[in-house]
Amino acid sequence: MKKTDLVVGVPRETHEGCRCVAVVPQGVRELARRGHRVLVQSGAGANAFYMDRLYEEAGAALVPEAGELYAQADVVLKLRSPRQEDGGGELELLKPGAAILSFLAPLQNPQNVRTLVRRKLTGFAMELVPRISRAQSMDALSSLATVSGYRAVLLGASLLGKFFPLLMTAAGTIRPSTVLVLGAGVAGLQAIATARRLGARVEAFDTRPAVKEQVESLGARFVDMELPQDAETRYGYAREASEEFLRKEREAITARLPKVDLLITTALVYGRRAPLIVTEEMVRLMAPGSVIVDIAAEAGGNCALTCPGQTVEVGGVSVHGAVELPSQLPQHTSQMYSSNVLNAFHNLFAGEDDGVDLSDEINRNALVSYRGELVCEAVKQAEKGYSSE
Repeated sequence: MKKTDLVVGVPRETHEGCRCVAVVPQGVRELARRGHRVLVQSGAGANAFYMDRLYEEAGAALVPEAGELYAQADVVLKLRSPRQEDGGGELELLKPGAAILSFLAPLQNPQNVRTLVRRKLTGFAMELVPRISRAQSMDALSSLATVSGYRAVLLGASLLGKFFPLLMTAAGTIRPSTVLVLGAGVAGLQAIATARRLGARVEAFDTRPAVKEQVESLGARFVDMELPQDAETRYGYAREASEEFLRKEREAITARLPKVDLLITTALVYGRRAPLIVTEEMVRLMAPGSVIVDIAAEAGGNCALTCPGQTVEVGGVSVHGAVELPSQLPQHTSQMYSSNVLNAFHNLFAGEDDGVDLSDEINRNALVSYRGELVCEAVKQAEKGYSSE
């Protein structure tokens, strides 16, 4: 099969709360221009304000049911990890030998890995794309983190009973709010930039010494402590910290909390529970009316009091467990992700036929399986001893 003969399917996202779509109409136009046939499930983009008629105008064929789409598609492009359900799931709908590009959560959902192997499917995990320069255009984690960091500040501002900026009024001077951001990855840096735009005083903390300059370049103060030299992986992700280091980290943060109006926590370690940084005792040091927005809520939370999807009040402090932040800005999230997943798709099927170059660093790292064979070393280690029966 030539690569231009591929049937590409874009189903409606079924994960509760997800309002995004994997490919926007402009992406369909690009696929069609390259010779691919594109199927889009009816209503797939409606929640992100991309209506069916826009997909038809871009050259897609609308398919009413997911089962029909999966049965025809050589490649399925999704955002959220395929759902597993009693008696089957989304991966079971794929035809044998098909490929899927999506967040796959292979370490958290081993059943997805087993299904990929058993049904001889090709699975490309968007969250495993390495953070190297050539893969920047495919870095969906950074795209979603950008949205999350921006949205977290707006949520915090709406929950906080204060102005963000310095205001000089006839009624007196309003002092600016103080925002502390824990974690200066993509989400944290976007949170810093957004809070600064709104006029807040901003401080930030991170376990990686290299980000201090980035934090200060955005106009924020970096909270110093003794930092380890091996705090990040070769691909730019934070390493899991020891309990002793977490204790020192909490001490550095605790000293700042009584003066903080909004605390935004963004610390995540891929494939593991989010590190517990803020204890209940630390929350109680914050002034009544203060707010915590925990971006890591879906991964267990950075705060001991975090409840995913809920706002909990303790001693006058509101702790918001933020979930599905990218879906709160579905139009631009979909636009950014569409670009990421299509760039990954073009890299994966870059040859003259539908074969895949396994020597390519991006493919080698992000492919969980290729035609039923495990490829990713991290998944191989997690699945050691696994049988495809």
